[in-house]
Amino acid sequence: MTRRRTPRTSVIRLTTGQAARTLRHPYSLHPPVLALDFGATSVLVTTAGPVTVDDLKFARQLAREAALFVLSLERRFSQAHCEHRHTEQPAKASTCKAA
Repeated sequence: MTRRRTPRTSVIRLTTGQAARTLRHPYSLHPPVLALDFGATSVLVTTAGPVTVDDLKFARQLAREAALFVLSLERRFSQAHCEHRHTEQPAKASTCKAA
């Protein structure tokens, strides 16, 4: 993947929640499809044809960024959970670990 050369012209924000899910559709005769469903909106990620080195690079980058996204969410969730416990039970606040 190379650095973006043109500025963004628009941004679409799709938020997670109960309606959000991911699905992987493996096909034996066609490139696989990764579906990101956000309620009534779906984003399909696939290749333009036979799988290339650039497709593999993108998929690995996507996997890395998704893993980092998970870590960020876990850290925020842990902090919020700890702060919530701290306000309910000040005497046990020291049991929360720093993220």
